[in-house]
Amino acid sequence: MRLTLAALALLPVVACAPLTPPGPTATLPADAVVGAGDPTQAAIYNVAYGFNNPGALRDPAAAARAAANMEYLATSLPQDPRFTFLGPEVTQLASARAELRGALGIASDADPQLVVDGLYGASRALRARDGAGAAQALSPAAFPQPAATVQRLAALPPLPLTAAAASATERSLQRQQIDRQQSRQSPAR
Repeated sequence: MRLTLAALALLPVVACAPLTPPGPTATLPADAVVGAGDPTQAAIYNVAYGFNNPGALRDPAAAARAAANMEYLATSLPQDPRFTFLGPEVTQLASARAELRGALGIASDADPQLVVDGLYGASRALRARDGAGAAQALSPAAFPQPAATVQRLAALPPLPLTAAAASATERSLQRQQIDRQQSRQSPAR
């Protein structure tokens, strides 16, 4: 009984203890998904298509957008309660992020939001055929050589870890959606 009372007495102290802050986060810009739709799911499908279809990322604007989406997913999915069904895919996303940052010359310790914002800004400029504007959209804090990053976007090498992580995440999302649909359709017992 005394042990229980002592434990109960500590509850207010434990409840006020500082929580371990979550890791860094990132959000997608408003133009990530035009119209109705879940931006996170759209990002999953975008990276799965882009990194697993030869030629899909030949357009540097599309490559920048796919890279931004992968950065967002690798940062946000591990903390998103809607995606707790992801298991080893979370680790794969972290590896993909490292591979992609290396390929594009992004600083390994760059703030994820700077990366997402920079790559989306570069994508917009590249769609407008403004290469100088694309380089200006890339913050030197995240992109030490912005012009080199723009050039790399135009000629991405094969990224096997990124492709595998994108596919695995898409498959997990599809499995989850099928399971939800089947559970809604099955009669209550």
